[in-house]
Amino acid sequence: MAQTIGVAGFTGKFAHCVVKSLLQKPGVSVRGFCRDPSKLPPSVTASSRIHIVKGEFNDKDALQSFVAGTDVVICCYLGNAELMSEGQKLLIDACVAKNVPRYIAGDFSVDITNIPYGALPPKDPCKDIMKYPESSDIQGIHILIGVFMETFWSDFMQIWDPKQKKLSYWGTGYEIWESTTYGTAADYTAAVAMDRTAIGIQQFLGDRKSLFEIAEIFAKVYDYKPVLHNLGSLEDLHQRMHQNLQINPADVMAWIPK
Repeated sequence: MAQTIGVAGFTGKFAHCVVKSLLQKPGVSVRGFCRDPSKLPPSVTASSRIHIVKGEFNDKDALQSFVAGTDVVICCYLGNAELMSEGQKLLIDACVAKNVPRYIAGDFSVDITNIPYGALPPKDPCKDIMKYPESSDIQGIHILIGVFMETFWSDFMQIWDPKQKKLSYWGTGYEIWESTTYGTAADYTAAVAMDRTAIGIQQFLGDRKSLFEIAEIFAKVYDYKPVLHNLGSLEDLHQRMHQNLQINPADVMAWIPK
């Protein structure tokens, strides 16, 4: 059966992976929403299966034009609290106005169901969005995949230091990390989008390993064992995070756990 799937935040990295997976399915057409379509490659803008709507996240007319006729909308927004909270609420409102039956919420990483409000402030908007569709005539979907594996190894997390060949960690080293690659997470998201019966919380996982297990696998693959650097206990991390949060709440990179 033919389906039309909307993807908001169309120029983002994860959106690109999701669209790539969707277009491998016959009978699927995609409607994309973004601020600047000029960032898209010709292969996308020229595709007969993709229609792009340009607009800001708070442009209600553009949002309704984008979601009109879709079977489900996938939010791939990535940004500040205003975008992730108010931006998604406006997108959900547009879906309700145009009778879109399902909405896949943005921000796929970390199991926010186990995080209380205030413990990790950047995730508070996502917790709000879990509740928001409950009062509307639309089914909310929340895909949780752990941490993106590419992010785990990036400078953002400050776990892997490629120059010193070092893995840094808080805690005992036996704590479990759950992770999924962008590509695999996108495949799961595309499958959920196409399954008209899929609603609510959907949890998927590429793999789960402790940092010590990761170090052992690393040694087998690359033929050398990375240096392991303990930064302190989990309690030390908690205190450090909240001290830095109180000093400069606007500087997320100063206090976010890493």
